[in-house]
Amino acid sequence: MILTRSRRETVTFRYPFRIKGVERQLPAGAYEVVTDEEMIEGLSFPCFRRVATLIMVPAAPPHHASTEMISISSVDLADAQQADMAASHD
Repeated sequence: MILTRSRRETVTFRYPFRIKGVERQLPAGAYEVVTDEEMIEGLSFPCFRRVATLIMVPAAPPHHASTEMISISSVDLADAQQADMAASHD
């Protein structure tokens, strides 16, 4: 039996941004990010590894009322957050 868990967090971007895996620029705002992790078996202590990172984004036009869940890299998310922070210091 593989034990999995999901963590949810809200990530806020102050400026419109791009992230690898999403074909369009996304507007500034708060985005829900879901990280799925599974337990590494055979250790004497609980340890989890990330298996998926998903971001909820507004659907592409003309479906603005819908939301898409898109798989992204945690590194790409961190890069987008860092670029957003750098833009606020310009």
